[in-house]
Amino acid sequence: MSLLDKFMTIYGRAPTASASVPGRVNLIGEHTDYNGGAVLPAAIERRVEVALSPNGSFTTSIQSTRFNGRIERPSGDQKRNDWTDYAMGALWKADKLGWLSGGVDLFIDSDVPDGAGVSSSAALITAILRAAAETAGVGADPVDVAKHARSVENEYIGMPCGIMDQMAVGLARPGSALALNTRDLSFEVIDIPSGWRFVVIHSGVRRELADGRYKARFEECQNAAEALGTDALCLLSSAQQEAVDTLTDTLRKRALHVTSEHLRTLQASSAMKASDLDTFARLMNESHRSYAEDFEASTPEIDALVTDALDSGARGARLTGGGFGGCIVVLLESHLEQDWTTAFLNRHPGTWQV
Repeated sequence: MSLLDKFMTIYGRAPTASASVPGRVNLIGEHTDYNGGAVLPAAIERRVEVALSPNGSFTTSIQSTRFNGRIERPSGDQKRNDWTDYAMGALWKADKLGWLSGGVDLFIDSDVPDGAGVSSSAALITAILRAAAETAGVGADPVDVAKHARSVENEYIGMPCGIMDQMAVGLARPGSALALNTRDLSFEVIDIPSGWRFVVIHSGVRRELADGRYKARFEECQNAAEALGTDALCLLSSAQQEAVDTLTDTLRKRALHVTSEHLRTLQASSAMKASDLDTFARLMNESHRSYAEDFEASTPEIDALVTDALDSGARGARLTGGGFGGCIVVLLESHLEQDWTTAFLNRHPGTWQV
């Protein structure tokens, strides 16, 4: 059944607009996006699709294939720490932009897992904003939509994220990666070499960015930047780099991760364009070590999966996403993908391919 048919079955009429947005996996460049650095995310095949229509009331009705039942919330409702907050936040922003007002009937059809570090929330918010713009007859620029989507996370949800996820889901396509400079939002879409395969595997450890640990890392980076006299921790002068050693041990390690991760990401983008798998894989592995040891955002379960992935023939492997659970991303030579993935999942019950 099509998205249109599903909406009509639920609400008894056709939607005014619909949109489809992919999830994303970050290949390298973790926690650099809010520190002025480079990132290299890629779109995945899984998608969030939405259909919506104003309903002439002051109540928004939300139904999703990922959750049971229909949820109704008053227009303009504040955050409730519920999964529907992301939808309500997107509608709140659409109202502020003049794209939608009042109650909305909304249907969400998604196979992007939540709590997995593959940007289900950014994809949902972006899809709703696109559909709202279509309803209003507005030709919204993808970069502007990404900025609006980020403001939903920052202002409505209260998550101090950067703009990587929103740019990635809005501009990348499956089979490509987005080399993004988060300082000025310049970007390049790079085709992933045909002999490479990135396999995304959920660890089975659910990741909750709202539990405070992501925010703590954000604040540590902000404190390090303030102590060094910069607003972009990834872009330190020579004198500022020398001053990193004067920071407290925690802030020093956070600064070491984001500054080195920025450089690794630039090198990884060049390696991908040159089809240099060896260099890209090495950078992924160095990235995970830095993420686990200096940024302290991994878990024992994740580290064990990364180690086994490399020991069993993967060229590169690392934790991806905001940290503390979720997914690993593994780089394989394409001819190994099917057999390697099957064997790996069989060895690790409770994991699954995203």
